[in-house]
Amino acid sequence: MKVIYTDSLVIGGGLAGLRVAIASMQRGFDTIVLSLIPAKRSHSAAAQGGMQASLGACVKGDGDDEDVHFGDTVKGSDWGCDQDVARMFVNTAPKAIRQLAAWGVPWSRVRGGDREVIINGEKVTITEKHEAHGLITARDFGGTKKWRTCFTSDGTGHTMLYAMDNKAIQLGIPVHERKEAVALIHEDGVCYGAIVRDLITGELIAYVAKATTIATGGYGRLYAVTTNAVISEGIGTAIALETGVAALGNMEAVQFHPTAIVPVGILTTEGCRGDGGLLLDKDGYRFMPDYEPDKKELASRDVVSRRMTEHMRKGKGVPSPYGDHLWLDITLLGRKHIEKNLREVKEICEYFLGIDPVKEYIPVRPTQHYSMGGVRTKATGESPTLKGLFSAGEAACWDMHGFNRLGGNSVAETVVAGMIVGEFVADYCETSSLNVSTSTIEHFVKREEKKIADLLVRDYGENPYELKAEMQQIMMDKVGIFRNGPHLEQAVEELQVLNQRARSIALRNRISSSNPELVEAIRVPKMIKLALCVAYGAMLRTESRGAHAREDYPERNDRDWLKRTLTTWPDETADLPDVSYEDLDVMKMEMPPGSRGYGVDNTILHPDTEKRIAEIEEIKKANPKADRFALHQLLNPTPIPEKFKGKNERIGRGYK
Repeated sequence: MKVIYTDSLVIGGGLAGLRVAIASMQRGFDTIVLSLIPAKRSHSAAAQGGMQASLGACVKGDGDDEDVHFGDTVKGSDWGCDQDVARMFVNTAPKAIRQLAAWGVPWSRVRGGDREVIINGEKVTITEKHEAHGLITARDFGGTKKWRTCFTSDGTGHTMLYAMDNKAIQLGIPVHERKEAVALIHEDGVCYGAIVRDLITGELIAYVAKATTIATGGYGRLYAVTTNAVISEGIGTAIALETGVAALGNMEAVQFHPTAIVPVGILTTEGCRGDGGLLLDKDGYRFMPDYEPDKKELASRDVVSRRMTEHMRKGKGVPSPYGDHLWLDITLLGRKHIEKNLREVKEICEYFLGIDPVKEYIPVRPTQHYSMGGVRTKATGESPTLKGLFSAGEAACWDMHGFNRLGGNSVAETVVAGMIVGEFVADYCETSSLNVSTSTIEHFVKREEKKIADLLVRDYGENPYELKAEMQQIMMDKVGIFRNGPHLEQAVEELQVLNQRARSIALRNRISSSNPELVEAIRVPKMIKLALCVAYGAMLRTESRGAHAREDYPERNDRDWLKRTLTTWPDETADLPDVSYEDLDVMKMEMPPGSRGYGVDNTILHPDTEKRIAEIEEIKKANPKADRFALHQLLNPTPIPEKFKGKNERIGRGYK
């Protein structure tokens, strides 16, 4: 039995994982990162559009600050987020982006003077302040009051990941590549690391640690078509679920991005619309102003995706061999802008569609894109039920996004959560001792060895690739943008059958090393469990909130459903997860529930909402001289690490 000991074990080599590792290493703790692939190839590199941080440097960002960003984030979440976490996030995001600049991210910058932009389909001249020349600029994104999304052309994730990985290399953080965590080691409610499989040799290794962080990204590959990389299968989230102790949060909250190219599902960034691109139907008609006259193409992602789907259902989609789609028109932006700020989009269109978006429309339709659900954590990033287990980034339900996230907030979350959670991981390492017996480690190693051995000797059984394809089609057809009771019930029943079939997978290739079929056989049963968590949670939640849209329950029901879904898996023989709920306390909210401002407001109000609004007004009246920082402390004090508590400076405003 091979055992590797460390203080901090980070599972996942993307932006969130690397940032947690950097934090713990800088505090003097031995740290190891596990990655399926070389870290610079992580899915974080695919993020195109930008990272939200309220710098307020460009003229269209004037007046932006943490309060405006907080309001946009809470509204975007459809009041499903943890407002403590949202506060911590918006306060730290400007610090994170400036730190990344110091580490080498070449953020696009303000150029003082006049420049032409496209706003609402028309060319407009805006004048940037000369005193802002050279500061980090921003573009418009959906669901925001200000231009806040900082970017590097449309390769933001790429530049961020390279800078982050280079920093990890500088600090000497070891990244163990081609390694997959297949189970967590835990005993008496404490996590002690993970059982890890070498994808090349097939060897099982026990990585034993004081603190274990899951930062493996989302679970987009539960769906047949997704913008996610092929490695985004949710395995980190699944091994937490399989402990039976750690809970997952809001698994039914799955976001569909409006503009993935047809048919392959590769993303075209929200920056296309943020920079002025338009959505057109089969007649070349711009339809979004009819549905959302205020925000139009730049309504929140969940809203735009639903409006596009509604429009296609009316027969306004463009017929194609791959189903109906709509057009994304960025031709009005001009060649110079596209080749400078949307060059990846141009290359994707050329390579995968054979079109030039400078001259031709891009075929798009909504496609699965992001997982708001994940390992449920406290504001510190630690599981409330499995001590020593942390999670950050898309793998976590930290819960910054609630039931819908704003574009640019996830890329920001990776580094901001990495900074904040990384400090709490270091605190845990500082105050905790590693006290786990060899027999416990051996138990988990032997259990995983037996599972693999059973797969390698079974003569007849199920094909893992076929099971996966069936699962993905069920999710696509019945747990999509619009949901309804009958379809969700069918999805749950069909996934339960798949879960039973997945217990008797047999392999054609019976070697333990370098065997993709074995990798699939290990992963697919875990993925089916996650799919059941998503479908079952969606079936039980009889309301519409954010990206969870029930056609049979169109109201957002704060009275009965202002609560977070918690999901656990009882044992190996179970075919359904256990589901419970955690109430969101309106009386502790800095921003009580209200209207998002899209379409008809059909909210069923929570009985405490008016009471909390009145209480906030009383607090403001009683403290007439309190500035916004003092009010925040009165309304919503947060447990942010000391080093990130400072105020953020903005041009012309200082630290106000």
